[in-house]
Amino acid sequence: MDIEMLFKILCVVVVIIMMIYYFRRQKKLLSFIIGAFTGGAALLIVNKYGSILGADIPLNLFNLSGSLILGVPFVVFIVIMNFL
Repeated sequence: MDIEMLFKILCVVVVIIMMIYYFRRQKKLLSFIIGAFTGGAALLIVNKYGSILGADIPLNLFNLSGSLILGVPFVVFIVIMNFL
């Protein structure tokens, strides 16, 4: 099993966990909007200033949708996977 397949499996597991988290919240929509905003902002910050740390994360559909659904933990996970 290669790293990319492991990454995709872990992303699916995290998406399921986040969906359970969002559905159990009292204010579902507000929680999702705040999580999407912070995840998108974190992705843009890492994209712009990540080269200083050595983490060049491109803006593509996978990264954008992952950061909007999962939030900041997805961006942190991508940065960690970039160093592996």
